[in-house]
Formats: sequence, structure tokens, C-alpha cells
Amino acid sequence: MYLTSDYNYILPKELIAQNPLEVRHSSKMMILNRWNNGVEHSVFNELEDLIEPGSIMVLNNTKVFNARLIGEKETGGKVEVFLLRYPEITGKGIAYARCLLKASKRPKKETILFFQNREISARVLRLYDNGQADIEIRWKNKDDLSLVLSKAGHVPLPPYIKRDAKNNTNVLDLKRYQTVYAEQPGAVAAPTAGLHFTKGLLERLEKKGMEICFLTLHVGLGTFKPVTVKDLRDHRIHSEWCDIPGETALKINSAIDDLRPVIAVGTTCIRALEYFADINGRVKPGTGICDLFIYPGFEFKIVNQIITNFHLPMSSLLMLISAFAGKDKIFNAYKEAITKKYRFYSYGDCMWIK
Repeated sequence: MYLTSDYNYILPKELIAQNPLEVRHSSKMMILNRWNNGVEHSVFNELEDLIEPGSIMVLNNTKVFNARLIGEKETGGKVEVFLLRYPEITGKGIAYARCLLKASKRPKKETILFFQNREISARVLRLYDNGQADIEIRWKNKDDLSLVLSKAGHVPLPPYIKRDAKNNTNVLDLKRYQTVYAEQPGAVAAPTAGLHFTKGLLERLEKKGMEICFLTLHVGLGTFKPVTVKDLRDHRIHSEWCDIPGETALKINSAIDDLRPVIAVGTTCIRALEYFADINGRVKPGTGICDLFIYPGFEFKIVNQIITNFHLPMSSLLMLISAFAGKDKIFNAYKEAITKKYRFYSYGDCMWIK
């Protein structure tokens, strides 16, 4: 149960979704009943006819920002900056950020980097051995930072989604690698289970008696990091900033008291809700850095249903859903998904685990 290698599986490359479907809610949905091992196959748009009225659904309203900046050094050499978190405004037209630096020759401290025809510059403040750096970003116009990044940056797509080297993202990515309810900028990866929802589907769910509430967890680059230690209990999981508003906590706790299903959309919501769970099985409102690693043996206090995408081998996310439904059930479901040609990962199909 604790060997990392036990969470490996072979996935044909052609099943790694490279592009979103034309319509968000047309993705396949596998329904896994963890109590009787039953597996059914549906499409996401049928969710409104299948879900229990009175259920509460928790969504992550984080917003992916354009975290990749491609520019040049003072010498003209190419450089790429990947912002690890949303920059902190420190003055008018000035912001501080932690990033990954990529160049043929690593820039030195105090090096000036230029982006968007030199309208934006960044000074290297500090370098770290792990490839990270602290930089000070400056821009000349009066635009706010979100607009600056939207113009100068690129969508930070996962490494398994391939794009032309000259144009890392296509026009569709700008819209579709983002949930329709994204509000709070700060993520460098999308909460992909939410990509299947359309505004129309959300409205229909509410009309049928579904209660919807939101939390924020800014998904970090660590979400793609595989577990590399032999014993998964030795793994140190990445940390991500999250916030559970008081109103959200009240709604969830009311549902728990009424014995109504609490459905978490995505592993980010699961981690946040279980991180803020108290000893009485209620959600506490609050803001903090979530570093909860959920793996088999974990006792869930809040969540009793999950909507999630299909996850990478030996990832902490695969271990999380294995903790929820049981490793054997998950791997049998994955085997069937591969047989039935489900699309995997960020732009892929999904599971509803009940």
C-alpha cells in the first residue's frame, strides 16, 4: 500500500488529451460506486439528471495567470521565466516574484531581462541552487499587473501537452485552460476537474436543487511533480495557498448536519476541505498554506463524493483518489478507462466517484 511503484500504470500516448473537446460538457464521465464496485459510463452533460437534489458541490475558483514570460537578456540571449506564484505588487509598476529561470547560460545576479519588446524588464535579485530565482519586475505603462501578464505572458500548459515551439499556446488554450467560474488569479495550473462545467450546466444544476459554493486554492507547479521516494510516506508534498470563506464553510457544515452529499470538484478542493477540517468533522473557514498529503489510510472527514480527472502514474493525486475509493478499485477503473479509450489528464475525461 505504501510502495510508490504500486501506483504506476502504462498509458498509451494517444490517450493523453492534447486539446479540449469542442464543447466542455461533452466529455466522457465514468461513474465509480466505491461501495458496490459498480462502474457506469456517461457524459458530463448528463450530470444534472444523475446527481442527488440537495447535494452541495464545492468548486475551486482560482484563475490561471499567464505565468510564462519569454524574452531576452541584455546580451540578446534568449531567456524564459516561469512565475511560480502570482507576483507581489511592491510599488507603482513594480512587482516581486519567485520564478524558474531557463536560458542557455544562466543569468547572474543583477542581470536585467527584457520582455514584450523591452516594455517589461526584470532584474535578477537572487539565485538558488534548485534553478529558482527572485526577480523584480518593472513595466512602463499604467496597466495593472493582471493586464500586463495577460499581454506579455503565455498560458502555463502542463508538460505533457505539446505545442509548436514558436507558439506555445494556441488561441483555444487562452479560453479553455480556465474554468468558466475562475475569479481569483494565482494558479499556474488549472483545477482541471472544473474544466467540464459550462455556465448553463451550473445554472441547471442549481435549478434542480444543487447547492454550489466556492473556495480558492492556487494550484502550483508541484501538482505535476511525481512521487520519487520508494516509500510514499517519505514524500514531502508541495504547498499551495488556499482560502475557505466563512459562507462556504457554513453551507458545507449545514449539508453535513443534514446528511446531504458533499461533492468536491477536483483534488484541490479535497485537499483544502480536509486540511481545514476540525476534529468534529466540520469545516473551519480560514486562509493558509495547504501541505496536506492524502494517501491510503487517510480518514476523510468532509468529502464523500468526488468529481476528478484521470491522473498521472505515481502522482500524489492518484494516491489521493486511491485513499478515497481504494487502490484496487481505482486501478480497475483506470484499466477499463484505457480499454474504452477515455482521454486522460488535464484536457481529458473525468470520473465521478460516489
